Amino acid sequence: MENVFIKEDDSILDAMRTFDASGRKTAFIIDEDKKLLAAVSEGDVRRFILSGGDLNDSVKKIANYKPRSLKEDERDDAYDFLRRHNIQGLPIVDENGVVIDTVFWSENHYKKQSELSCPVVMMAGGKGTRLYPYTRILPKPLIPVGEKPIAELIMDSFSEYGINRMILVVNHKKNMIKSYFGEVDKPYTIEYVDEDTPLGTGGGLSLLRGKVNETFILTNCDILIEEDYSKIYAHHKAEGNVITMVCSLRNFQVAYGVVEFGEHGNITDMKEKPEFSFFTNTGIYIVEPEVIDYIKDGEFIGFPDIINRLKDDGKKVGVYPINENTWMDMGQLDELGKMENRLRGISK
Repeated sequence: MENVFIKEDDSILDAMRTFDASGRKTAFIIDEDKKLLAAVSEGDVRRFILSGGDLNDSVKKIANYKPRSLKEDERDDAYDFLRRHNIQGLPIVDENGVVIDTVFWSENHYKKQSELSCPVVMMAGGKGTRLYPYTRILPKPLIPVGEKPIAELIMDSFSEYGINRMILVVNHKKNMIKSYFGEVDKPYTIEYVDEDTPLGTGGGLSLLRGKVNETFILTNCDILIEEDYSKIYAHHKAEGNVITMVCSLRNFQVAYGVVEFGEHGNITDMKEKPEFSFFTNTGIYIVEPEVIDYIKDGEFIGFPDIINRLKDDGKKVGVYPINENTWMDMGQLDELGKMENRLRGISK
């Protein structure tokens, strides 16, 4: 049985860590006798975060205390039940309400997603210095992860949503990138925007002026997320944002004991290998075309500076939080193998 269980006194952060560890988007609250009490979903957590909630609060604040479940003799109806109620998973319980198993959707069953018609803009002009020595030979977008370059994997993931217009902002080794994709059969078109002079992580968007006049997805060329892009897009529109940044929870554990001390060197606190959690920028955004007007032609600027410029002008910039286990970043050498294993379905 999968480890998707938490206790009532656990925090919302504990629930998120359970999502990450299990790879599931639902966790179940049980008592000491494993009796089902409640359920909490990734969507419950996301809504709580967006409302300004504290992740250290009790999971009881957001839990559903009327969770759906099935009895053992109803197990054969489980997948139909999941489909009808549009839920990710549910527990199987005995006559006393004790959880004896769980059922979740798998890739072999049902994956709901809506079509998108917006273009994707990929920033693919950097030198990829964190990936030396690989990028001394290949541009970062062409670094292979398994049998395909990372940029192709990213574009293929968007193509699954019906997106057929990809725009690559290229600079470093751009002819190699164009040559590779010119030989690849693909169900989408690729347009190239030449960034002749490096313009930072945001300045290259000025080159889209007159070329993109609708909401678009902006992505780095070295990351993948396993999320429903149509839900992110719908959230962006519903919130009325000019930019929605996809953010991922990251857990960091200090490898040493941490000591705090005060005046005269007196120790005030000690923590053995403490763990900290932060929301970090994944490098994927939903962007309104008016953002391009905030960038001067030929201006060198980072995308965070563009966001600050918009905020100073009273524009609404929001976030869409996701769990750590749905974000794959190959921007560093030690992450390459992890991403390849994930894509092959190999566990950590």
